Amino acid sequence: MEKTVTWKEDVLGDGFVQATLELTPDSEGPVVATIVKAPAPQQPGFLDRLLGRSAQVAANTDVLYIHGWSDYFFQKNLAAYWRSQGAQFYALDLRKYGRSIRPGQSEGFIDNLADYDEDIEVALEVMGHGSKKSGANDKALEGRRLVLMGHSTGGLVFSLWANRHPGRADAVVLNSPWLEYQLTAAARALVAPMLRAGTRINPKAQMPSIDFGFYSRTVDKNKDGEWEFNYDWRPEHGFPVRPAWLNAILTGHAQVAAGLDIQEPVFTWLSTRSLLVPKWNPEMKSADIAIDVNIVAARVHQLGKLVTLSRIENAMHDVVLSARPVRNHAFDELTRWLKAYL
Repeated sequence: MEKTVTWKEDVLGDGFVQATLELTPDSEGPVVATIVKAPAPQQPGFLDRLLGRSAQVAANTDVLYIHGWSDYFFQKNLAAYWRSQGAQFYALDLRKYGRSIRPGQSEGFIDNLADYDEDIEVALEVMGHGSKKSGANDKALEGRRLVLMGHSTGGLVFSLWANRHPGRADAVVLNSPWLEYQLTAAARALVAPMLRAGTRINPKAQMPSIDFGFYSRTVDKNKDGEWEFNYDWRPEHGFPVRPAWLNAILTGHAQVAAGLDIQEPVFTWLSTRSLLVPKWNPEMKSADIAIDVNIVAARVHQLGKLVTLSRIENAMHDVVLSARPVRNHAFDELTRWLKAYL
């Protein structure tokens, strides 16, 4: 049976609800994740049915979304897209992110990406897609499909998870996944030994910040963007970067570089260009200013045997937060792929 949780109104309102998921405590105390559930899928209207447009490519589908670094789920338009395609949408604020941050915790900190398996597994149990080992009801056996969707570091986390858990999902959708270090694999190999040493000496030491706040500026409605979000959960200059966390990320990058074998079809959005410069430029609103998209594009093809890469012109790092024509084009590309593979 499904894991029993207590749902309450979410900060997003408009029918979104959330539930706290208790996890194993760590050295900083109690640890939780938070699952957010969108309103029920939209049903085709009378005119849609009359004109033969009632088919929804993601009917009988559950979607679980994971955010990126220094982020949390607030993208209501993403939920609206999946609902319009007939899917039940869920999002997960991982431990020490967003709704899951607790006093005294190091925001976003983890020293092994595989530890997120617990967050994901508990969320899937709530959704009815728990593993057979857990004894949870598997909706996939009842005709419910499962799509995993991750943005940036969330894309890295889900890629590694899907590789370790073949057959659990029906498809993987990645939104600008952070699959490789910005300065190439050779630079990663040089940096990794120093990070491992730092991890042994002081794993939670705050490293110098290299976030100039430009990405937040492109998103923030009060600056050059069009979106509202919680500054405590998504700070302008990001969370402090710590050696053990960055070491965990680079370890994940190395696993991708060695080649994964994701069994499910994989779809990836990437912008057509990056703009990684230390000075503000208005063109940052139409480029990825967080990762090197060309380096990541090369890694996408090492995820599995059935991989589709969609390069979106003028897209930002979080493609769904790009300008309206850009994000609408991106959603059209995803819908076309879903028709073929889901």
